[in-house]
Amino acid sequence: MLPIIATKISLFLLVTSRMAPETKHLEITLETQVESVNLAEEMCLRLAEAAGFGEDECYRIGMSVREGVINAFHYGNKEKPEKKIHLAVDLTPEKMIIHVADEGTGFKLKDVPDPLAEENLLSTSGRGIFLMRAFMDEFDVVEAQTGGAEIVMSKRLPAPGSAQMNGNGSGSHGANPNTGA
Repeated sequence: MLPIIATKISLFLLVTSRMAPETKHLEITLETQVESVNLAEEMCLRLAEAAGFGEDECYRIGMSVREGVINAFHYGNKEKPEKKIHLAVDLTPEKMIIHVADEGTGFKLKDVPDPLAEENLLSTSGRGIFLMRAFMDEFDVVEAQTGGAEIVMSKRLPAPGSAQMNGNGSGSHGANPNTGA
């Protein structure tokens, strides 16, 4: 069990009238502190498991959330404790959609260096976005309502009744971040 160090956590589980009745919405506002990374990852892992994702897909989702919240903490909010990190998850009948927003100045996805380019191989910049893109089915960065950046990523739900040993229906292990498999 993770200790909750964040002092102000607001948590809402809503089904609103503007969403399909089978859509579930969860929002949490996290403090800008390192402990929020683990809290966000654990929360999303539990939701992913409950939604039926297998072990490998849960790993991919958890790592993507972790990278998104680390980026919001470090690059977006610049580790300023007065700023917040906003995490939202929508579970639709088709997919799990995750939003991570910061209160920074925002950025354009096209401005993030390619970590596979020869000149960037020794740089750590861009690796988290590379992993999120590889591990999730959809990935985008938009301007958040807070004025900062909002990462929006999704993973298609497994087919009902499918045997999922590792999240993609096969028994092999070892994710290849270059293919997302």
